[in-house]
Amino acid sequence: MDWFRLRVRQRRLIGQFLGLFCLCLFLVISCGRQQNSSGPAGSSSSSAGAGRVTIGTTLKPRTMDPADAYEIASINAIYNISDRLYTYEPGTAQLKPQLATALPKVSADGLTYTIPVRTGVVFHDGTPFNAEAMAFSLRRFIENKGKPSFLLADTVESVKAKGDRELTIKLKKPFAAFPSLLAFPGTCAVSPKAYEIGAGKFKPNQFVGTGPYKLIQFSTDSLQLDVFDKYWGEKPLNKGVNIQVVTSAANLFNQFRTGAVDVTHLALDPDQIRSLKEGASSSGWQAIEAQGSAVTYMSLNRRQKPLDNPVVRQAIAAMINRQQLNERVLLGQAQPLYSMVPTTFDVSKPVFKDQYGDANIEKAKQLLQQAGFSPTNPLKLQIWYPTSSVARTSAATTLKAAADQQLGGTLQFELNSVEGASFFKNVPQGIYPTTLHDWYPDFLDPDNYVQPFMECPKGSPEKGCDDGGSQTQGSFYYNDRVNQLISQERKEQNPQARKAIFAELQDILAKDVPYIPLWQSKDYVFAQKGISGAGIDPTQTVPFWRIKKAA
Repeated sequence: MDWFRLRVRQRRLIGQFLGLFCLCLFLVISCGRQQNSSGPAGSSSSSAGAGRVTIGTTLKPRTMDPADAYEIASINAIYNISDRLYTYEPGTAQLKPQLATALPKVSADGLTYTIPVRTGVVFHDGTPFNAEAMAFSLRRFIENKGKPSFLLADTVESVKAKGDRELTIKLKKPFAAFPSLLAFPGTCAVSPKAYEIGAGKFKPNQFVGTGPYKLIQFSTDSLQLDVFDKYWGEKPLNKGVNIQVVTSAANLFNQFRTGAVDVTHLALDPDQIRSLKEGASSSGWQAIEAQGSAVTYMSLNRRQKPLDNPVVRQAIAAMINRQQLNERVLLGQAQPLYSMVPTTFDVSKPVFKDQYGDANIEKAKQLLQQAGFSPTNPLKLQIWYPTSSVARTSAATTLKAAADQQLGGTLQFELNSVEGASFFKNVPQGIYPTTLHDWYPDFLDPDNYVQPFMECPKGSPEKGCDDGGSQTQGSFYYNDRVNQLISQERKEQNPQARKAIFAELQDILAKDVPYIPLWQSKDYVFAQKGISGAGIDPTQTVPFWRIKKAA
């Protein structure tokens, strides 16, 4: 999942004025707006009141249908109003049962998962939850063919209920990380009475699930979530949540400073984050920082000369200065990344640090010379990135300046940006030699940072990848051993054996350099004084039900 925010600078006094203006405008509009109830019939609640929490964001949910939601804004909202078979222990990547009552029993061949499910759970419309309702929800996720449907469609052969309390899922091929897929918010339970199965049969403006909140209102600029009084699990600590979508990071920044929102999450610019962090102690608000799971990286297209030469790719890896990128581009709000597998997982190895270090200019010069390049015969290389991404624009500028200053003209980067839709369309076509990307995981397992990048079931070492993950990512990387290792780690149920496989995959990554990892994100939430329980999970979601507002 690839997104970034618009970066806007405002002078402090102008910003305060705009914030007050937006607050007043918001109050006027809110008072005049008629309620658009998209929740269960008969549901109603005031959008204001004691104990309700207002969360501000710049990211507008496209849909509330879990079978079609694949953007951060939609996923974060659905996560908070739904239940899945599995979820994560707070603050960790450790799975635990949610609508399931235990972790799956896996057959000896790794193909059949048997899952016991809860009783005594009801949907927001009063329909009882059972194994058949869960099977319906998973089949709908696959068969309606929404944006995230491939997550299960590529893996699942069949989903069947056995009575009310047991679910059997058969896979097309073994996949050890499969339970993590069942924690993806889109795989949540939805009411069979409120939805139907069929390609394209989506209901973007409603949600009827089993979660701690009901969706009462969904519009272009706000969502209203009311507490579900028949919820089976942990009851919310607040009286409901209002999500306010604002038009820019500057407006979000000022709405938080003026108290118009209680909590901000996604997406402030680095300058604004730094300002709020510095002002927290004197102003009384809370700055909450967490290690994120998103990664930013450079993809190198081995189908374009001279990037077909691994020595050239290694030279680029050697000249990268991640510490400089973190300080200059992100103001220290990230962590230098030395593997495509982030430090979220204990299998992560800093292979690029071990192999190349940071800003190893002498090694870069030696490798470039070995590949036949010099100041009189320079390597000229284009870097492409989406126009809207301020961070990647700044990163590309920083990389170019470093090459110009330190490599004596031997490596010359040419910077190019293009509108986002064209960028993502062109990358798998092999149009660009090098590209800068963000990656947001679909599920929390190391496989999701390896298989989508390095696997290629159709290709050859000579021509590269014709069809597969590496073709989609624009590197066109092909390696028979890598394909074998990915198949092995997907079958392997033993965590230590799986860790050894990931170690070898990362070693190959550093040697072949189809990608160069740059940084791992940090996530930020800011909360007003009097708010407790605000935080960020490794899934990059903010659990709304833990947030409490002082009376």
